[in-house]
Amino acid sequence: MNAEPLSLLKLVSDASIVVQLVLGLLLAASIGSWAIILGKRSVLARARGEAERFEASFWSGGDLGSLYRTLEARGGNSGMSGIFEMGFREFARLRQGGAPSDQLLEGARRAMRVAQLKEIDRLEHNLAMLATIGSVSPYVGLFGTVWGIMGTFVALGGVQQATLATVAPGIAEALVATAFALVAAIPAFIAYNRYADKVGRLEMRYDAFMEEFSTILQRHAGRPVAEAS
Repeated sequence: MNAEPLSLLKLVSDASIVVQLVLGLLLAASIGSWAIILGKRSVLARARGEAERFEASFWSGGDLGSLYRTLEARGGNSGMSGIFEMGFREFARLRQGGAPSDQLLEGARRAMRVAQLKEIDRLEHNLAMLATIGSVSPYVGLFGTVWGIMGTFVALGGVQQATLATVAPGIAEALVATAFALVAAIPAFIAYNRYADKVGRLEMRYDAFMEEFSTILQRHAGRPVAEAS
């Protein structure tokens, strides 16, 4: 019962240097993908929680100017609160300068769009790496498997009579590369699809907020400066 881990280690230790390099590369890719998976899970959970908390404050009926000043004093805002802060700041700046209503809204929308793009870029960071690991690892493992099988058949060329006991160890060593590849690729591929969907949902949530906030700003555009702030 305890021989299986040792047999696996023996297969790896007895493999050719090329197969060992492939296994090392796949192991590093697997460790890296899990680091990204766990880190991205935390980032997306915080982004979702921040959006929910901000929406609760935004739609509570309080003064938007007070909400802006609170966020500005806190600093380090990201996500939906960062989008709001940038949009409100640009709206107030242009309004203080006497810009017409259409420029007020356009400037606020542009500022919110820039903040949104930066936030989405932050959320998508390293997702491409997960996709790369998920798609490339099987091919790397296949290369290791083919190389190992090729080495086995070359070694059999000098044997008078090949038996299963002669062939099996070399084939098993080669197939270890495929197993390592699947271990690296499957979690990365699943995580990429899951996290890409979550980022897409957050982006749609940000878009909806920007439209709703733009409607509110449009109503404030014609008011006196003191009243709007």
